[in-house]
Amino acid sequence: MKRACVIGAGFGGLALAIRLQSAGIQTTVIEARDKPGGRAWYWERDGFTFDAGPTVITDPPCLEELWNLSGHRMADDVDLMPVSPFYRLNWPDGTVFDYSNDEAHLRAEIARISPGDVVGYEDFLRYSAGVFEEGYVKLGAVPFLDFSSMIKAAPALARYQAWRSVYSMVSSFVESEKLREAFSFHTLLVGGNPMNTSAIYALIHKLEKDGGVWWARGGTNRLIAGMVRHFERLGGEVRLGDPVARVETLGSRVTGVLTRSGWHAPFDAVASNADLMHTYRDLLSDNPRGKRQARSLARKRFSPSLFVVHFGVEGTWPGIPHHMILFGPRYKGLLDDIYQHGVLPQDFSIYLHHPTVTDPSMAPEGMSTFYALVPVANMGKLPVDWNEIGPVLEKRILDEVGRRLIPDIHDRIRTKFHYAPTDFATDLSAYQGSAFSLEPLLTQSAWFRAHNRDDAIPNFYLVGAGTHPGAGIPGVVGSAKATARLMLEDMK
Repeated sequence: MKRACVIGAGFGGLALAIRLQSAGIQTTVIEARDKPGGRAWYWERDGFTFDAGPTVITDPPCLEELWNLSGHRMADDVDLMPVSPFYRLNWPDGTVFDYSNDEAHLRAEIARISPGDVVGYEDFLRYSAGVFEEGYVKLGAVPFLDFSSMIKAAPALARYQAWRSVYSMVSSFVESEKLREAFSFHTLLVGGNPMNTSAIYALIHKLEKDGGVWWARGGTNRLIAGMVRHFERLGGEVRLGDPVARVETLGSRVTGVLTRSGWHAPFDAVASNADLMHTYRDLLSDNPRGKRQARSLARKRFSPSLFVVHFGVEGTWPGIPHHMILFGPRYKGLLDDIYQHGVLPQDFSIYLHHPTVTDPSMAPEGMSTFYALVPVANMGKLPVDWNEIGPVLEKRILDEVGRRLIPDIHDRIRTKFHYAPTDFATDLSAYQGSAFSLEPLLTQSAWFRAHNRDDAIPNFYLVGAGTHPGAGIPGVVGSAKATARLMLEDMK
């Protein structure tokens, strides 16, 4: 029986491992931390459960497929709950916009803000459906291994003006600045600046509209737990708390892995779901390919990081929906500060996650779990002392949530902590503390991202946010499908 190793038990790694194990490849997943999940980590503190993220589950069929491969049902391991509205958007002037796939309600919301934009929204919806078909359905799980594959895809993408930004394209359909923000902010959830991320990413609107937005009962961590349970049911092995120290090679082939504890095993193929730079610079440091790729990656643009405040509060808040975007006073200027200038601005926009309104099990009775997330520049652009800045920024964020939603928030907090770019770097070996790997620019998409199979080491593979199609649960699960296809073909 052929043997494969997957480094990293994030969504991408586990999805790949399930596909390999389902196809009869004896697969071992090796995870550095003592719990699986990668970015879908979680903490339990004072009776509260805090998901590190992601918190938005879209396209459930791409996950269900992982169970269906072996005749099982995801519903036996994971309970998905619909979230509505998907997001509530809130601006400093008090304007509120509920974003959902309830057609009549969504159009009424648009008409309330800008009646003249209802027709423009219809045009945007058709555009989003078109790029969804071309960019996600046809290309979302396709490995771009050579430039010719890009050339083949180019005409279809050109038809949809892929060179334009999401914000620019949305602006061509709707006039209201608030609606332009409402229909372009989604790229931030995968690390992209709406002002320069390819318009192809407008497909997210169609993805959410058709498939809904979901929550896994007990937290995103329960979806991870369900994937692990299913993988082990199939005969797969998960090793936790033992980081891979080296991917061993002989000439141009991988031969096995060595972990920090000294555990060693030979494998016919190895795939990495770890950070790209960490993979090449550290795990393949003994091979010339590792050094070359590390130098190449250092020239690329990595996505921003995040600063997240987790807090548990006394009381329940039925008026605060599951997901909120609290926009700040600036949009483009704020994005420029984060993506271009690498400064820590005085203002910010907050992504507020409130799972207990959907799932009270995330907190003790009569309590609520929240996190407040703000994008910040990565450590390459913003080399500051987060030990010093973290507590200050945490207070500013909580003050703003208090000012806009929970007036006596500081009196109600029962537990709190924050997660900074340095934590991404330490816990996840994330280069520059990046939260989403490579920034999803057009010039860093498809063939221009890391390839699912290494160009020089034919039995070494990559999966996850740094590969096509990029970050987010459907993205990395799609990358796993592409990588699995290559591995299974190569291991016949």
